[in-house]
Amino acid sequence: MMTNLFSTFDPSTSMYYSMNWNSTFIILILFPYSFWLINSRYSKMIEMIYTSLHKEFKMLLGYSQGLTLMMTSMFFLILINNLMGLLPYIFTSSSHLVFSMTMSIPMWLSIMLFGWIKKTQHMFSHLIPVGTPPLLMPFMVCIETISNIIRPGSLAVRLTANMIAGHLIMSLLGNSSASQNSIIIVIIVGVQMMLMLFETAVAIIQAYVFSVLTTLYSSEVN
Repeated sequence: MMTNLFSTFDPSTSMYYSMNWNSTFIILILFPYSFWLINSRYSKMIEMIYTSLHKEFKMLLGYSQGLTLMMTSMFFLILINNLMGLLPYIFTSSSHLVFSMTMSIPMWLSIMLFGWIKKTQHMFSHLIPVGTPPLLMPFMVCIETISNIIRPGSLAVRLTANMIAGHLIMSLLGNSSASQNSIIIVIIVGVQMMLMLFETAVAIIQAYVFSVLTTLYSSEVN
């Protein structure tokens, strides 16, 4: 039972080589050359989303507007992979820590290195919030240091856990509907349709949360 339940998250399709990770780049098929040449409703929608995200990230960053391109690209990458995971027989790459850690750790590490090398005093000031009593300053330094260290892990685990949870619930409902009568099957199908809408919203929200939190972490270096 557990093997079948978690089989959708197994990246191995053969003994020697895994083809499932290629689904991460299959979205490139949906971007033909005409996308860059001919204006369409699809391109207008992407442009509207990009413009709104650029404005919001620019407001959060302020000092480095060029970083918004990286954040919006990260948003679209996570969003596409989250939505691709909702399709049948498609590998959900965003449900693995390898996928999320690959984005969170380099971003966090580059931000920390830039801050501590270029703005050392400013980074030290972040370790002690304003108004902290002198007696609590050593404890606040330890707490802030630990919170900074676990940031990439919290970003990755948040994305992975949210992607796994909904898929497991839908898999459990799908496996339990095989031995039920027609009335219960209709109810289960209705619940699964509601879960599919919910998972679509979760896929969008998690992509937005990941990119916004990364932007907020980088804005602290200012």
